[in-house]
Order: sequence, then C-alpha cells, then structure tokens
Amino acid sequence: MQPDGHIMLSDPLFLACILCTLMILFAVAGLALINVGLNRSRSASHVMLSSLCVASVAMLVFFVCGFSVQGVRGGAACVLHVAGQQWDVMGARPILLHGFTFNQSIAPATFLFSLFSVALVSILPISTGAERWRLAACAVSTALLAGVTYPLFAHWVWGGGWLAQLGANYGLGLGFVDPGGSSCIQVVGSLTALSIAWILGPRHGKFAPDGIPNAMPGHNAVMVLFGCMMAFIGWLGINSAGAILFTGAQLPQLVLVTINTALAGASSGLATLLFTRIRFGRPDASLSANGFTCGLVASSATSPFITPSESVVIGMIAGTLVLFAIELVELQMKIDDPAASISVHGVGGIWGILALGMFAHFSPQQLAAIPGAASHSGSGQFLAQWIGVATLLGFILPLAYVLNWLLNLILPQRVAPEGERQGMDIFELGSGAYPEFSVHHEDFSHL
Repeated sequence: MQPDGHIMLSDPLFLACILCTLMILFAVAGLALINVGLNRSRSASHVMLSSLCVASVAMLVFFVCGFSVQGVRGGAACVLHVAGQQWDVMGARPILLHGFTFNQSIAPATFLFSLFSVALVSILPISTGAERWRLAACAVSTALLAGVTYPLFAHWVWGGGWLAQLGANYGLGLGFVDPGGSSCIQVVGSLTALSIAWILGPRHGKFAPDGIPNAMPGHNAVMVLFGCMMAFIGWLGINSAGAILFTGAQLPQLVLVTINTALAGASSGLATLLFTRIRFGRPDASLSANGFTCGLVASSATSPFITPSESVVIGMIAGTLVLFAIELVELQMKIDDPAASISVHGVGGIWGILALGMFAHFSPQQLAAIPGAASHSGSGQFLAQWIGVATLLGFILPLAYVLNWLLNLILPQRVAPEGERQGMDIFELGSGAYPEFSVHHEDFSHL
C-alpha cells in the first residue's frame, strides 16, 4: 500500500464504487420515511425536517474534522506502543481535507463512502427521539456523533486502527472485519439512539403507572413499507461499495454481495411476517418492514464472505431476533423507541458482526486486501468479532451517553410539555404536515 491509502482502482471498478456509494442516499431517504411513518401525524414534518437537518450537519462536521479522525488505511495516524506492539488509535489527517488529492485511489472513494455513511448514522437516533427531541438539540448531538463517536470507531475498523490490527498483532483471524458497516454505521447509530432514549425519557402517556406500555401506532404504514423498499436499494450500494473499498472485491464478486444482501433481507422479512402471523393471528406490516431492514443490517458485515444459503440462515435468525429485541427494549427495559431503531440496527448489527465470525470464508483475494492477512491462521476470527462488540458496548455506548448527557446540561434536549401536547410540527415549525386534516391529541385529551 502506498502512503495515505493510495491504492489505485481500475476505471470500471472506480466507476462501480462511486455509483454504489451514491445509492447509499436511497437508504438515508428510506430510513427517514420509515421514521416518519412509524410516528404520529402531528410530528411528521418535524421528523422529516430533522432527518434532513441532521444528515446535513453530519456531512459538514465530518468534512471539517470527522474524516481527519477516521483517516484511511496507510494514512497518518496517532500510534501507541504497548507491550512491544504498535496500536493505531486515531487518524491524524489535516482538517477540512487540506492537501487532499482527488484521484482514482481508494482515499477519495473512502471519503465519499464515509460522508454518506455518516449521514445514514445520523438518521438512526431521530427515530428513537421522535416527538420529543428538540431540533436544535438533535443537530448539536449529531455534530458530536459525526465529529467524535462515529469517526473514532470507523478508524479502528476501516482506517487500519487497533481493532483491524488484532489479526496482525495477536493472530486473531484477520482482526475485526466489517466491510459494510454493521458496526460502524448500524450499531454506533443505535447505541447513540439508546443514549438519547435514556436522556429524553419516554413520550407522555407511553407507559401506564404500572409500567405497561400503551400502543402509539404510527400514522402511515404505506410510507413505512415504501421506505423499506428504498432502503433495500441503498443497502445494495452500501454493501457493494464497502466490499470494493475494504475487501478488494472486483466486479464479479459484487454479484455475490448483491445476492447475499437480497436473500438476507428477504428471509428476515418473511421470518418476521410468519412469526407475527403465528403469534398474533395476522401479519404485522410495520414489524415485517423492521424485520426486512434487520436482515439488511446483518448482511452488511457478512455479504462478501458467505454463501447464499448461509445468507438465508443469517436473515432468518435476524428476523426472529428483532421481535424478541423489540419486546425486551419496550417491556423489560421500559425504553420508548417509536421506530425500533435500537432493536433493528443494534441487535441486527451485532448479530451480523458475530455471524461473520461464525460463517465467513475468506478468498485469497480478500486475504490479500485485508490488513493482517499475512498472519491469518484460520482461527480467532470469532474472538476478534466479539472484541469489537465488547468495544461498542463498553466504550462507544458510554462515550455517546456522556457526550449527550453533558450536552443536555447546556442545551436541554427534550421539548417542553406544551410541545408534546401540540405536536412538534405546530410547536417548533408553526404548521402541520397535513393541514387539511384534523389531528387529534388523544394522549393529552384528559388535560
């Protein structure tokens, strides 16, 4: 590898990488639509505007300083020397892309991929904090996510950081591997969402005095299902571009990535639909959409390394896990997560990370493209993946919570009770999403 990630891509591969990266925007739009549809109509405009706002903030902050923290493999980095080993802990690129060369190498393609990925990460906490999260507060919170939390963990995985070095330094397989961002995008975003849920607390009326949750159904299932279909297109781009950038995939290998992504989503969605049909007597549209998305999330880590049959198994397990996770989060943890972002993206992402350690088969071409392959012994990969999960839960979650807790001391994040009573559209934007219809404030009708 030349300095600063200057691995040159062929013309067709570079074009394919850029086109696949642009498809990530479909995932951003799809998740925004899912968030809107799964929340009530009186906050619909606020949720969509918040999604656009945080995506914009995330991209700008990542351009200013986030990419300097993430860096690229082989680029400048802060290194610690521990027990005779070098551990890469943080990127050290100049801010504002100073001195950056835009050519046909991996470095600018990685920046574009990460720029759209951080926009996708920023959408996930919106779904959890909806109907009670102030627009100004969620924008500042997103700046912390895009400038600190996301790029730091992305460097450890994609920038040649210490998690990726577990293979070279300790012989744990190839080190932590996650080409499509089940960890960097999905789990980091969901853990931030969990932090926001703890700080904001549940929506008024969500839990009865005895702790039993009340149903607060979303207002547009068609929007949810359409958003799910758009997200499917976006995930094909995420997984394909990640495979090119981080596993050295060539054009023929993208066919396998696409097939595995599609099969994981399909099997996961059908497993959720079947489970709800058996349990509740009829299929549930919103839960089925969440199940399909959970399968896509799990596929991001595994799609370049498994067979189609294994992808179906991984998707079926994801579609079953998400239902139990949603019940655990709401019934046991008493967390109000309107669009189930914590369950879908957190549990699905962790399952995908661990599934890679269980099912992955690395080709010689992939071994040549992933750092640490020279020391690959065929064992230890599952442990490396577990170390990544432990880092997410033991470091990234506390970091996200502390940053948002400190922010809450300076800029209170929860809207005033009047905002919940009126709906966020009226209270913060001055007009509703559906002005020709009467929007009832059912959970405040007793006031």
